[in-house]
Amino acid sequence: MGFPENVLAKGEKVERDLHPHWLTVVVPTIFGLLLAAVCIAIAVVTPDDTTGNRIQWGAIIVLVVVAVPAVVVPYLRWRTTHYVITSHRVMVRRGILTKNGKDITLSKITDVSFQQTVLDRLIRSGSLHIESAGDSPDENLANIPRSNEVQQLINRLIDEDDLRRRRHGNGSGGPGDVDGEGYGDSYGEGAGPDDTTVIRQGRRDPRDRPRLAEERPRRPRDGSDGDDPA
Repeated sequence: MGFPENVLAKGEKVERDLHPHWLTVVVPTIFGLLLAAVCIAIAVVTPDDTTGNRIQWGAIIVLVVVAVPAVVVPYLRWRTTHYVITSHRVMVRRGILTKNGKDITLSKITDVSFQQTVLDRLIRSGSLHIESAGDSPDENLANIPRSNEVQQLINRLIDEDDLRRRRHGNGSGGPGDVDGEGYGDSYGEGAGPDDTTVIRQGRRDPRDRPRLAEERPRRPRDGSDGDDPA
């Protein structure tokens, strides 16, 4: 049973959906097979009469009472435990009847470490320790298959998430674009959209500019208007 996709956000992708290592249910499985073998042996050796039937039914009841907590519950606990690693977060879901879960966003993860015993190295398993910022407690994920590879995967996703957030914060346009136009077209060279001292101006007619001093008509020193007498 895979992890339900309807809990994912838009654009979020599942990178790894893990259960605890399958060897965690090997011992309960072997124990369940032994209980079944004992029950079959009792049914074979007991006579087919009233006493034998009582013994057989008693063996079945004992088998069920012992097998449920020792075999069925460990298997269901293994099956309903999900360690889901997505492009945005690490999700942990546990519980058979009572569900509990925790989501750790990649941006809040401060450290990811793994630990392997000698047995873990032989079966390629281990434990992950995830430290997160804030008041939430750290998360320990036990019996993770290929724990060292999962650690590297989470670290890579953290870097990619940080890069994606930086790009989103900077915007998709270039450094010199404002509404599809360059800064130089609207604000003048060296000005930007945050420069409040720059005033947008249109083109002016050269004839509207004030005349320079050397272009103005000179008046004669005697006070006349400069026209030749008739």
